Amino acid sequence: MAGKSRTQRTTTRSRSTFPDRWDLTQLVKDPAVGIDSLLADLESKVAEIEAARLTLAPSMPSQDLLALLRLTEVVVQGSSRLGAYAYLRYSENTKDAEARSLKTRMEERLTGLSNRLLFFELWWQSVDETNAARLMADAGDLRYHLETIRRFKPHTLSEPEEKIVNLKNVTGRSAVYTLYDIVTNGFTFTMVVDGKNKIVNREELMTYVRSPKASVRQAAYQELYRVFTTQRDLLGEIYKTLVNDVKSENLGLRRFSAPIASRNLSNDVPDQAVDVLLASCAKNASIFQQYFSLKAKICNIKPMNRYHLYAPHRTESKTYKYADAVTMVLDAYRGFSPRLADLAEQVFHDRHIDAPTRPGKLGGAYCYSIVPGMTPYVMLNYTEEARDIATMAHELGHAVHGMLAKNHSVFTFHSTLPLAETASVFGERILSDALMSQERNKAVQQGLLLSQLDDIYATVLRQAYFVRFEKLAHQMIADGATADQLAKSYGQELRQQFGKAVRVPDEFQWEWLTIPHIFASPFYCYAYSFGNLLVLALYRMYKEQGASFVPKYLDLLATGGSQSPQQILATVGVDMTSESFWQAGFDTIREMVEQLEETM
Repeated sequence: MAGKSRTQRTTTRSRSTFPDRWDLTQLVKDPAVGIDSLLADLESKVAEIEAARLTLAPSMPSQDLLALLRLTEVVVQGSSRLGAYAYLRYSENTKDAEARSLKTRMEERLTGLSNRLLFFELWWQSVDETNAARLMADAGDLRYHLETIRRFKPHTLSEPEEKIVNLKNVTGRSAVYTLYDIVTNGFTFTMVVDGKNKIVNREELMTYVRSPKASVRQAAYQELYRVFTTQRDLLGEIYKTLVNDVKSENLGLRRFSAPIASRNLSNDVPDQAVDVLLASCAKNASIFQQYFSLKAKICNIKPMNRYHLYAPHRTESKTYKYADAVTMVLDAYRGFSPRLADLAEQVFHDRHIDAPTRPGKLGGAYCYSIVPGMTPYVMLNYTEEARDIATMAHELGHAVHGMLAKNHSVFTFHSTLPLAETASVFGERILSDALMSQERNKAVQQGLLLSQLDDIYATVLRQAYFVRFEKLAHQMIADGATADQLAKSYGQELRQQFGKAVRVPDEFQWEWLTIPHIFASPFYCYAYSFGNLLVLALYRMYKEQGASFVPKYLDLLATGGSQSPQQILATVGVDMTSESFWQAGFDTIREMVEQLEETM
């Protein structure tokens, strides 16, 4: 059964049986008839909820409210399944016109159904504090969901306005980002491999930035930016349109104090915590500058520049078959917690993973936790590189997080964004630590440290500087900036980030065009910095407390999104607004850099 662990399962299963393509029939068995049938069923349930509109009153019995919420849960679960099916189909091949059409159709139909239920949230926000407290007292697991709705009260529009915004987002913001997706996922790149031109997609191209040969690394980056900058006018206009949409809606209509404030409220994280986090990242940039200076000496790079940031250690050249990678990740998870490993293995057992890279497939990797009790779906672009193993551990961490939280409502099993990266990054740390503890060769240990620090840089400092740029870009675009001016500012941020330790060639000023999160999810990226620094603190607790830490950690994940991030973290002694907390994470990174220096 989906979501259930098999406590006696081991990783001794034949490696050839690990599936690498997903099966979507658990979502929709027969698309030809199933989609219309599911939509019709949702339609009838929405009509049933609409019929209860006249019964809503602040004085209503709490049980009547709960009954309505339970019916709404059913609608949200059905909508989630259909929306996920369309997105997963689209992910398989973004060039498939039928899949794109299905995705658009589902977005339109599900938005229409969602619009018809807007009245409930608007009514709930209007309930007086006394009756709201009375009704929430009996809400159990749904309490935080109800609190979340009321949290948005100062920024909520009238019902007709909310409906118009939702409808326009489908043909506006969502459609504009889909255009970015289609254009960029359709890019092909040319690399000279063994003296011959080879046409590759982006995922394949990016394996070359970790090539042992400096000339290949440089050529890969130059080809990436050559192709992207041929469309810089189009991509720049797309970005400016998306940013202006945020300005019009969130600042103009919803009256948020700043573009990032909407993201912070959605994350239920105080503005102060995000400000302290970003300031701490900038303050500690020198740690990574020191690291890259050491890496230049270890890898014999003269001079160190941005082309060579991910240059591999001499021990990193081997490739890994998919089945071997799966075994490595599951074994590492099992060393920490057999329950965690069982849940991760279930993703493969249920055929909920799509691993190979192929033309038209959506770039990157993700985990889609759809509804409580259903094994999440994981998409990878596996190219047999060592980095792909860490990505697998990362996405399976997301999966087990959703599976552990399966006893919560569809409204509360997803954790808020800053905590959404906890299990994924912790999974990477489990893998790294397992590999390090098994290794006795000092050269290999040095290579593992380099790999870990590369990853920490990419998921802490790099992500924080993306957000620093976004804050700047949103203001610049409001003032009428061009794409060229944005690129110049991005380049200045890069040079501040790297100081004198890493030279930054001019083409890297266009890197922001290549970052999907900057286009699709404004200010999303600080969650990676948040999650990684948090995990460094949690992992230190694990090393200090040993096995007694494991159940506390699993309990934290099992909370899902049923409490605020501050409440959840307080259970393990974390204060997210404290500068000293974030600094502790950087102190751990500094210790790793010092450990690396000792290996030289």
